[in-house]
Amino acid sequence: MNKIKELILRLNRNDVIRYVFFGGCTTLVNLVIFYVLRRCGIGLITANIISIIIAILFAYVVNSRFVFHDNCRTLKDHFHPFCKFVSARLVTMVVEVGGVWLLVEVMGMYDMLGKFLTQFIVLVLNYIFSKFLVFTTGKKERKVS
Repeated sequence: MNKIKELILRLNRNDVIRYVFFGGCTTLVNLVIFYVLRRCGIGLITANIISIIIAILFAYVVNSRFVFHDNCRTLKDHFHPFCKFVSARLVTMVVEVGGVWLLVEVMGMYDMLGKFLTQFIVLVLNYIFSKFLVFTTGKKERKVS
């Protein structure tokens, strides 16, 4: 049992591992909401955009708190990183919406498969943006101390 606990603690120290885990959770939120909206008769693009927006909000919270351990103490501290996060996610949202449209409408792929396949590209781009552009608050402070 101690070896399992040590393994979990060691994996938790790696931000890539944490990002993949919480990225998976974010992807699950995105896919489940997309699926539910499509089954409720919502159009492809509308369902995709709504599911992405909800996933973006979820992702900001978990990435800030659990993945990159951003050092924001107040709501005001979160404003700048949140704006950068949303801006970066809007870029990948264009990639995702365009990718899903291309795979489903142009190439005739099943909508859930097209949505799932675009997630890999989006996951990598989101990690790069989050790691190097968004969650930087307090990192300089930690290096100096």
